[in-house]
Amino acid sequence: MSPGKFAVTPDGTRLHYRLRGTGPIRFALTHSLAMTESFWKPVADALGERASILTWDCRGHGASDKPEGPYTVELFADDLAVLFDVVGWSDAICAGASMGGTVTLAFAGRHPERVSAVGLVDTTARYGAEAPAAWEERAAKARADGLASLTAFQQTRWFSDAFRAARPEMVQRCVETFCANDVDAYVETCRMLGRADMRQTLRSITVPTTILVGEEDYATPPAMALEMHEGIGGSTLEVIPSARHLTPLECPDLVADRLLRLAAGEVA
Repeated sequence: MSPGKFAVTPDGTRLHYRLRGTGPIRFALTHSLAMTESFWKPVADALGERASILTWDCRGHGASDKPEGPYTVELFADDLAVLFDVVGWSDAICAGASMGGTVTLAFAGRHPERVSAVGLVDTTARYGAEAPAAWEERAAKARADGLASLTAFQQTRWFSDAFRAARPEMVQRCVETFCANDVDAYVETCRMLGRADMRQTLRSITVPTTILVGEEDYATPPAMALEMHEGIGGSTLEVIPSARHLTPLECPDLVADRLLRLAAGEVA
């Protein structure tokens, strides 16, 4: 694993990224809202030396810069393209969780030549007609009461009851990462997700695609995964029993296995 490095986008934003592994399969993995590139470490560890893995802190997150908004998923997608240029990748298997999955859809739409396959984990193309108001409400609570005020709600969304009982240290790590976020950047990212609508992109995706969702995920429930599956020709959909919203942390071995199957073309 290389130490974290930085790249600079055309608008001057510094993006923190990390390369793990040296294997022949290339994965570009994008994290969920309010997490960082370390979100993917359990999956990267499970992939081992079979892959080369690019993880990164989206703008507004982690060690990356936190410029003023507005943010868009298309902007985040273009940031990822900058990272491909910096590390010298022409293309990769692109996967993302939650926010990262919506960014991955935007990347596949804007930079299709750089995407050899797509992994969509616990995510959606659109949060729904009420999304702008719902996300604005969450952003307002974060600004008024602090990020810590959202953590009880987040924990039950992130992980199943059984996982929270079995792995309290993982839950606490996520809480700490969440609370370390810059509030202004969090607000702008919430607004971004409220506006995001990648439904028109679905039918343009022709590369192998696998969609994973936790059975108990009520942040981006199986119905949203089904909509993506029906929109992306030839995609596969798997509902993971008893899991919730952050399956790369709750069941990293399974997610890694499905990504390797995707790389091998075993998606049909």
